[in-house]
Amino acid sequence: MMIKACMFDLDGTILYTLESITKAGNRMLRELGFEEQPKEDFRSYCGDGADTLVSKALMRAGGYNRENFDAAIILYRKFLAEDPLYRTVPYEGMPEVLKSLKDAGYFLAVNSNKPDDSTVKAVAGGYPEGTFDAVHGQRKGVPVKPDPTGAVMTARELGVLPEECCYIGDMTIDIRTGKSAGMKTIAVTWGYQDEEDLIACGADHIVRSPEEIPELLKKI
Repeated sequence: MMIKACMFDLDGTILYTLESITKAGNRMLRELGFEEQPKEDFRSYCGDGADTLVSKALMRAGGYNRENFDAAIILYRKFLAEDPLYRTVPYEGMPEVLKSLKDAGYFLAVNSNKPDDSTVKAVAGGYPEGTFDAVHGQRKGVPVKPDPTGAVMTARELGVLPEECCYIGDMTIDIRTGKSAGMKTIAVTWGYQDEEDLIACGADHIVRSPEEIPELLKKI
């Protein structure tokens, strides 16, 4: 079946966002009286949504309990939404690739575990209006990835079948999401997870630069 839509993860796939995530996370930790953590630690926390990121940061800081978590998640979401574009940039070549896909007639969407308000702001700040046909982050009532519900809902919004979509992301959770939704999967190597993990998770295809995506879609 022909691919009609490309569904992208956000963090580590279409935008480099690690600086903004680290800034919000460390501001949260400072506010609660804990020491800051290095950027590479936050890199390892990414992918599973804000709740998991905050839990991992608190555990590493030695301060995880229910009371701290309840306060921390509110602070993290607030600080991230205030400045989701801090040192956030599109990956080199990605703007041109997305434009070429759009010009070729593909529907484009973002499906992220990042909080929805921060997702919308980050995409709007990183790409021209109209680049994507749908942009969704973590929303109330929709399970986080790797649950496929959000991806399937987005496909329905685009007016295509899941099997007519290709799910593109930088982490194993993205590949699991796409596979669970019945979509073809492409793992990208420039993001926040090591290439060997992406190979091991069984992605249908792996690309090492954005420019490889259009030609690969033609073959799929």
